[in-house]
Amino acid sequence: MNDIALRLTGVGLVRDHVTILDAVDWTVAAGERWIVLGANGSGKTSLLRIASLYLHPSRGTVDVLGQRLGHVDVRAHRRRIGIVSSSFADLLRPSINAVDIVMTAKNAALESWWHEYTDDDRARAMRLLDRFGCAPMADRPFAALSSGERQRVQLARTLMTDPSLLLLDEPTAGLDLGGREDLVARLAALAADPATPATVLVTHHVDEIPPGFDHLLLLRDGHVLAAGPLQDTLTEEALGACFDMAVSLERRHDRWSAFAR
Repeated sequence: MNDIALRLTGVGLVRDHVTILDAVDWTVAAGERWIVLGANGSGKTSLLRIASLYLHPSRGTVDVLGQRLGHVDVRAHRRRIGIVSSSFADLLRPSINAVDIVMTAKNAALESWWHEYTDDDRARAMRLLDRFGCAPMADRPFAALSSGERQRVQLARTLMTDPSLLLLDEPTAGLDLGGREDLVARLAALAADPATPATVLVTHHVDEIPPGFDHLLLLRDGHVLAAGPLQDTLTEEALGACFDMAVSLERRHDRWSAFAR
């Protein structure tokens, strides 16, 4: 098994003469749980799109699960990557039900009629929904689910194919306090499971960092400010530089909070 899940070397991204990412070097080892933290516009989502093989950089190399972007069939390789993002949710038909959303991940599809599925496929999808507290809503249409429920259904979908890399793009965005805390707890449980593959979670709030995530990449204006073990990298000085302000950072019960000062 490859010990490196993701490696970006000298990655840059330029769009319409604007530099979005510049000279990004980043390595995610198998089993690591990374937080990518930065302000709006820092390049976080672009970084994740490159890591998920949906966007080619302008320069640099991208190696994902032992294969290099540009030398691999991305359509097949993407099936080894589990992704949660708002852009995926926008692709779903509002009336498709939760169990089909999860089950169709087997073929990287959006509709159940595109492929044939077995009773075992549906049973696995139901088990995954149950893991994230969504079994009672298995037959409910996606449009009828709350924001928190939709995110949990997406998380269940990411595990349908036993992926080797999980990429979570701001999964708690737009959730109320109850929905956020429920999802953070479930992400902490996911991080604690040794069977969970290498995981990357993008956010711009330190209070959304689940317990169990152990590495941090700080981005500002497309540049890496710091990367490494979270306990060493998440400091008041580094966070202040990331958001261009003086901050106070506190840790309580394995959760973080930050305030302007």
